[in-house]
Amino acid sequence: MNDRILEKLNILADAAKYDVSCSSSGSKRKNDTKGLGNAEGMGICHTYTADGRCVSLLKILLTNHCIFDCAYCVSRKSNDVKRAAFTVQEVVDLTINFYRRNYIEGLFLSSGIFSNADYTMERLVRIAKKLRLEENFNGYIHLKSIPGASDELLTEAGKYADRLSMNIEMPTEKSLKLLAPDKKREDMIRPMTFIKNAIIANRAEKQLKVKKPLFVPAGQSTQMVIGATPESDWQILKLSDGFYKHFNLKRVYYSGYVPISNDNRLPAFGTPVPMVRENRLYQADWLMRFYGYNVDEIVSAEDPFLDMQIDPKLNWALKNLHQFPVDINKADVNIIKRIPGIGLKSAYKIFEARKFTRLTWDHLKKFNIAANRAQYFVNLKIDDWQRKDYSPQQIKNFILSAGNSKYAANSSPQLSLF
Repeated sequence: MNDRILEKLNILADAAKYDVSCSSSGSKRKNDTKGLGNAEGMGICHTYTADGRCVSLLKILLTNHCIFDCAYCVSRKSNDVKRAAFTVQEVVDLTINFYRRNYIEGLFLSSGIFSNADYTMERLVRIAKKLRLEENFNGYIHLKSIPGASDELLTEAGKYADRLSMNIEMPTEKSLKLLAPDKKREDMIRPMTFIKNAIIANRAEKQLKVKKPLFVPAGQSTQMVIGATPESDWQILKLSDGFYKHFNLKRVYYSGYVPISNDNRLPAFGTPVPMVRENRLYQADWLMRFYGYNVDEIVSAEDPFLDMQIDPKLNWALKNLHQFPVDINKADVNIIKRIPGIGLKSAYKIFEARKFTRLTWDHLKKFNIAANRAQYFVNLKIDDWQRKDYSPQQIKNFILSAGNSKYAANSSPQLSLF
């Protein structure tokens, strides 16, 4: 790799790190001893497939030149940063060379906007097309849709990309106008609507056994910046819920605001959004998508912010103690899923196991549950301890004092729910 390409890679991989819609491991382990491997990873990020496999992706921007001046963005046109741009062929060559060396299994490609949306989107599409048709590349490709791009280019992108994503940027149109006055919400919603309809039409054709390639087989996702403007968690989750229900999105990502300027429209410089708030939103999102919770069960207009001490599943249970304790041997599986300390897989294992025997506490502990949470919400005898009529605050204090505050703030939304 020549010095010019290496310099571009340094600049454009660093600029891409702010886009969290491609999950990253966050590892910073450097190879200073000439050993094998390097997790510093200029542009290498880790994400997870539907079946739980961890895959490595080359995560870069095509360019950090941009015609827009979004206050929260490091690549905004008024920011005094070193600029760079890859050519189409350079991105293709990087991807193939990294793949052949077994550094990556796919590509995550975003971009600043050169002169207009279509000019930029056309180059992203050309990269994906070259990889697929000229290099016979069958790895994962995730492309960012450019706000305002034409339907024709989105259609072309969907033929070659596994996933397309359009950043919604801010939770409300008012905040978008404040911090990104050059952008229009409609330029984001229209492509999302087009992609949704194209996916539905493509799947319908496939059901008729039409020999046609899948259009965006991994679906579409979006991302919003949180904490740069005063929206509540209730407003944010309401928006996410609408995306899941009306746009069939696979995932909404929450990017905690990172201070990058002294712009007076933004929060005080040097005070980033606490990581725990970002994590709580992911936990709540997980409850909506997989546990059957409605937004208003998790947060409400009257109580619009998530508890920073405990995860939203436990918080809901403490507010609804009248629904507990649960008879684990009789309850519906959807109720078992709501017991703090019992995850999705464990709930179904319990539901199946009780068909063969009456479950005891010893049985439950074998299902990989968090017993120090679940014990307050089930009516099984636990050694010589019986559930007492503790108040919600007492139970919360017991759990926190037992060391669960660290567990509750775990950076993995799946783990901290279980």
